[in-house]
Amino acid sequence: MKTLTIAFLYNVRHIYPDSSNDQSQLEADNDDPETIEAMVKHLKNCGFKVIQIEADENAYIKLQKNKKRIDLAFNYSMGIHGRDRYAHIPSMLEMLQIPYTGPSPLTEALILNKAKNKIFLSSHGVPVLPQQIFTNENESLNRKLKFPLIVKPSARGSSAGITNSSVVFDEENLRKQVSYVIKLFKEPALVEPFITGREFSVAMLGNPPTILPIIEADHSVIPKGYHPLDSLEVKWILEEQNSGFKHLMCPAKIENKLKKKLEDICYKTWNALDMQDWCRIDIRCDNKGKPYVLDVNSPPGMIPPEVSMTSYFPLAARSAGIEYDQLIKTAINAALKRYGKLN
Repeated sequence: MKTLTIAFLYNVRHIYPDSSNDQSQLEADNDDPETIEAMVKHLKNCGFKVIQIEADENAYIKLQKNKKRIDLAFNYSMGIHGRDRYAHIPSMLEMLQIPYTGPSPLTEALILNKAKNKIFLSSHGVPVLPQQIFTNENESLNRKLKFPLIVKPSARGSSAGITNSSVVFDEENLRKQVSYVIKLFKEPALVEPFITGREFSVAMLGNPPTILPIIEADHSVIPKGYHPLDSLEVKWILEEQNSGFKHLMCPAKIENKLKKKLEDICYKTWNALDMQDWCRIDIRCDNKGKPYVLDVNSPPGMIPPEVSMTSYFPLAARSAGIEYDQLIKTAINAALKRYGKLN
């Protein structure tokens, strides 16, 4: 049997995420060198030949040069410039007719633009929060939006720009945070209600997708002084650097009615966006228990367990009895089957 050659596409971060370091937040979507090295090792453990290609300005040249050797591209990239950067590598791959994991360029661009994604999802009956996009801090606040509010960058992942300061309770701090986001990220700020009900993360794998055990973030254990959300501080400092901090429950203890509601929302989101192979959907409930889609993650974070035990997708997979190598192979095989390359 032929050994498949996988082009592994990724982006490297050079500064660990830190809410007090603005430059680090610009790279928060990317992965540490040790994560990339470990993922390459796992791909090789799965029996693949691996061509490493960083998703930078030279990526197209390297893909074109190796086109005849590549059986499939494992797209773990985020792109490096622009509001539609998630679409860069899928677009290159489609131009070169190289099969790849994950959804199309259009879907990836829509996922990255949180505001437009929510408008799109709402049109397909997916519950999302009301929102307002600010292109400058002096715009009038929509009267329908009531404090407390949360201010986010409109096109970032990995909690970049979502810090303890993102939750605002008055006009003065709203303007301050909107200005900060626009100046740092060079993109509009998204403002929506800050809801504090139960929060879930739902991993989906395969075509059609299987929902892996649902993760719930237990915000009751977050130290005093931090708002109850998966902020940059909670995700990258408390979760990753404090071994005694345990706030992720998987599988979540959910009553059947709510579990079915979450699953229905996720399947509806998957179908509306025309997702492929895998993704992770973040959902939060309001104080009445009504769930809303906050974000769609594609590709989902995939930090190997020897680097982190709190990376959400591998955590959900382990809870389902799927070890890391098997998880990688399942995602790759799902893509190979779509392209008719797997019996």
